[in-house]
Amino acid sequence: MRLFLIGLVLLSLPGCKDSKTESQNQEVVTTTSDSLSDEALLDTVQKQTINYFWEGANKNSGLAAERIHLDGIYPSNDKNVVTIGGSGFGFMALIAGTERGFIPKDSAFARFQKMVNFLEKADRFHGAWPHWLDGTTGKVKPFSKFDDGGDLVETAFLVQGMLTVAEYYRDGNEQEQALVAQIEKMWEEVEWDWYTQGKNTLYWHWSPNVGWKMNFPVGGYNEALIMYVLAAASPTHPISKEVYEQGWALNGKIAKDTTAYGLRTVLNHFEHDDEAIVGPMFWAHYSYLGLNPKGLSDQYGDYWKLNVNHAKIQYEYALENPKGYKGYGPEVWGMTSSYSMKGYDGHRPGNDLGVISPTAALSSMPYTPTESQAFLRNMYTNLDTLVGKYGPYDAFSLQDDWYLPRYLAIDQGPIPVMIENYRSGLLWDLFMKNEDVLEGLQKLGFESPYLKPEND
Repeated sequence: MRLFLIGLVLLSLPGCKDSKTESQNQEVVTTTSDSLSDEALLDTVQKQTINYFWEGANKNSGLAAERIHLDGIYPSNDKNVVTIGGSGFGFMALIAGTERGFIPKDSAFARFQKMVNFLEKADRFHGAWPHWLDGTTGKVKPFSKFDDGGDLVETAFLVQGMLTVAEYYRDGNEQEQALVAQIEKMWEEVEWDWYTQGKNTLYWHWSPNVGWKMNFPVGGYNEALIMYVLAAASPTHPISKEVYEQGWALNGKIAKDTTAYGLRTVLNHFEHDDEAIVGPMFWAHYSYLGLNPKGLSDQYGDYWKLNVNHAKIQYEYALENPKGYKGYGPEVWGMTSSYSMKGYDGHRPGNDLGVISPTAALSSMPYTPTESQAFLRNMYTNLDTLVGKYGPYDAFSLQDDWYLPRYLAIDQGPIPVMIENYRSGLLWDLFMKNEDVLEGLQKLGFESPYLKPEND
């Protein structure tokens, strides 16, 4: 039986171009994964993935590095780039780490102050942050040629995380309440309504250099439900229910579902005639790190059933394995957008390259606990060479005998957060305490156990 690492291992990593080789000392625990309980395994993967946002964070800003490559190779010279959406996930991961005792409480609070202070001074565009920032200067780092301004979807992921932190400290001491006030000020400065262009839909991007040139209205089911919820919830720049119904829900077309493996998709994952039945698994994760789908429904669907079925359809697809890829089965499953042999790609049924992304199964722990824990144990028992200091590497292919010792914040972040939601409901309960969020959900016609009946 292979030995595997809990926590930190001794690694000698080649540095970037002109940097020296680093040696990083880490604790090695010589125990086999099959001797550990399920709870101990969950502790292990949470601790490692949380560490991406703790030890692995950008030193100057405290925010999440867009990517960490343990091989020291950064082809785009973006080692110092921080991610806005990934930092939102990081806020929540660090709360879980604090509650689990992995991070001292005073150190965690100091880190949150550092992150919020940096974000307060960083570039924003009508209140929205860009997709990427330079972690030293706080200036926008273009994500693509015309994506050099506000990114409303990434901003929503960040705000989801910051509001969760605000609820965590809401009843705290004077310093903690000052942090809450700082977060709420930035939340209220996001001009969600401005990003409609005066129409009944939200647009993803705006840049002072190219304006609305990307012209990307966000509608139909994908990862961005949280953006519409927060936009409706804003106490200062809210959207109307019509923007949700006509923009996001496409005048009801979002509810045109289908069936796969005897399971309803609940919503229409691909209104653009994509051959895939369901999307990459991150669609069931990003918006639901704080937004609790248990008991959540609106006129279009049941969001718990939506996400459970999404995960089960991907699991069943791996069992069927229509392309005959090596390794696919009950302990190796789950596709999402991640690295691949061909670069970054949106893996899913219909675009299956034989690449498995560990975040897909692990972040689905609340939806498919048995199947996800089988994946976890197999990962740390039989595939432990694919695990490094920040948890499982971003992606691998047993078919092509391929992997890289590399990580992406947007893939590592959902793992500890969704596992914590599975174990304790911590992040769900915090985010769903926010009064603005609850008012936004009520405004859009949602039902949830967190919403009080109107006559209360």
